[in-house]
Amino acid sequence: MTAGTYLSGIDYPGRIILLGYDRAGQPVALYAITGRSENSRNRVLRSQDGIIRTEPFDESKVSDPSLIIYSAVRRIGESIIVTNGDHTDTIYDEIISGGDVEGALMKRTYEPDGPIYTPRITGIIDDAGYCLGIIRKDGENAERLLYRYGKEPGVAHVIHTYEGDSESVEPFASMPLRVELDGDVLEDVWSSLSKGYRVASCCIAGNDVRIINALEDGNGEA
Repeated sequence: MTAGTYLSGIDYPGRIILLGYDRAGQPVALYAITGRSENSRNRVLRSQDGIIRTEPFDESKVSDPSLIIYSAVRRIGESIIVTNGDHTDTIYDEIISGGDVEGALMKRTYEPDGPIYTPRITGIIDDAGYCLGIIRKDGENAERLLYRYGKEPGVAHVIHTYEGDSESVEPFASMPLRVELDGDVLEDVWSSLSKGYRVASCCIAGNDVRIINALEDGNGEA
């Protein structure tokens, strides 16, 4: 099963991270955004100086930038960091200071957007392996989980922030799903997402960076 096949069965996955290796063994990192509110859908992804950030498409429509504007992707050496929030910078700063991803995640908690309390999801990949993490609400505490995977060409794992449908959104409560990585993964994932919710997606494979923005590219409604 590909990531697109899996995601096509989910009405509203929220934010999505996919990490893995193509058939040639090259690291692949994908991030995708779906949104329901006008504030969330009023976004595009921009790449500059090795950082991929979310930015407002129409600044006059921004009602609250606190949880929607952030660096989604950053590089550190041969590693690629991908997250759904400003904890991208927390992880980056921790690693360049000699720490690790576990230490960085201990400094953060789930998003304060009750009653959903969106999980913070994280991914880091290099040529040797990758990890996917999630911070989610567990009672009055934060549950922090980190899953580590080795290099296996043609295989990836997917994690996302929500499950359920758009009318009854629930935080993602499972573990990352193993999927096949074959062909154009960006198109596979993008075409699987609901046109009413898909906002933007990017895919990094080696030095190749590709971005799709629904509001600019005319292949989605946002």
